[in-house]
Amino acid sequence: MGTTQPIRSKNQIRELAAYFLERGEIRNHVLIVMSLNTALRICDLLRLTWDDVYDFENKRFRERVTLTEKKTHKTKVFTLNKQAIAALTAHKSSAKRGCALIASRKWSNRPISRQQAYRIIRDGAAALGFASRVSCHSLRKTFGYLAWKAGVSPAVIMEIYNHSSLAVTQRYLGVTQDDLDDCYRTLAEEI
Repeated sequence: MGTTQPIRSKNQIRELAAYFLERGEIRNHVLIVMSLNTALRICDLLRLTWDDVYDFENKRFRERVTLTEKKTHKTKVFTLNKQAIAALTAHKSSAKRGCALIASRKWSNRPISRQQAYRIIRDGAAALGFASRVSCHSLRKTFGYLAWKAGVSPAVIMEIYNHSSLAVTQRYLGVTQDDLDDCYRTLAEEI
């Protein structure tokens, strides 16, 4: 897990997604939004095709997406939430059967590389002034961190991540002393 950290500021998260949208880089916007809203590893996100997220027969986005994770070989089912669907809708002009969701500019049937995804995320964060320890995996960690801050049980987050133990998930969330202090302050208000 290295030194990659979740993005803890909701403003920075919004800025990163908006950065690419404002520049007209819709594919890169989708990369950010889907990473933040699906908790997928970058290798699994890049494997998604339009067929996985869009029902061409009924001309609508799928409610749930099912895939087999590359790392764990476990089945993963996730819901496309309204933020993901909004980003995909903006990107729908490139929707073609069999084509990669986050497609290479040279070959629409192939995804961008992991290295390119890293450069996109890193460059966006750098342009906004918060590139320190931000990577593709930061967005996956951000999902769990925000879910935890919103009160979602770590056991549920563990299931979403397909982690084998709660201890792994707890380390993954990147809980800081500030988070612990907030807990003490919040609990004091409840007592």
